[in-house]
Amino acid sequence: MSEFYINVVLQGVLLGGLYALFAIGLALSVGIVRLVNIAHGDLIILASYVLVVLTQSFGLPLWLSFLILVPLMAGFGYVLQQGLLRHVTDKGMLPPLLVTFGLSVIIQNGLLEGFGADTRSFSGGALQTSTWQLAEGIYVGALPALTLLVAVVLIFAIDRLIYGSHFGARLRAVSEAPATAALVGLRVNRVHALALALVGATTAVAALFMGLRMNFDPLSGPGRLIIAFEVIVLGGLGNLWGILAGAILLGVAQSVAGAIDVRLQVLAGHLVFLLIILLRPQGLFQRS
Repeated sequence: MSEFYINVVLQGVLLGGLYALFAIGLALSVGIVRLVNIAHGDLIILASYVLVVLTQSFGLPLWLSFLILVPLMAGFGYVLQQGLLRHVTDKGMLPPLLVTFGLSVIIQNGLLEGFGADTRSFSGGALQTSTWQLAEGIYVGALPALTLLVAVVLIFAIDRLIYGSHFGARLRAVSEAPATAALVGLRVNRVHALALALVGATTAVAALFMGLRMNFDPLSGPGRLIIAFEVIVLGGLGNLWGILAGAILLGVAQSVAGAIDVRLQVLAGHLVFLLIILLRPQGLFQRS
């Protein structure tokens, strides 16, 4: 019986890796550009459908499609900031919310028109079925383990980029004091656009592993957004490693509740989120 509970908790930890991938881009948007992007989940879904087109319409292998997707989504994020979001990011909280909400509606309806409402997923071959036995009765799937590893590596790489490079210094300066940064010669809009390009690249990673781990459809974006929002608030806004902790907490809560009753799985995550926020409104960790 103990093996059962260990497996349940372990699966929750691995699920947290996927949730962390959902949240990294939103954390960067909020932490650097000060943009609460309502369309963040829909951008992940959009990236997934780009992979669908590349693999099914053009017949490219999934790994090559992903290598193409990363710069495509990075470029889309850059253009989105320069062409649209730059006009509202300094207008207070409400205009960006309204604009990104409109973008969310456009993406959802565009995908519905182009692909229909059928669910999709990606085939990962042996990666999706391979498991490792850690101990008697305790197993780990290769794909969930890889997802968690990628999340850790991505968070580490972004953390080093932000806190250990000249570009990261510009990101921090623009994030903390955009007016002062502009006075010393930094092009705030361009730095924001580069930050959104980084966000776009992370949505490509999230899209790949989401499509390998679960089904998606054109209306799946808001669900991904809620998960990402809960994760970054739980971890503490602006704390990259807090994202991983918040994601694992959410994943374990859902996994344990799902083992008791599958109908409680999603609800349990929301209840844990509300409880933590009531007890510790600033999240589990302070802002970096």
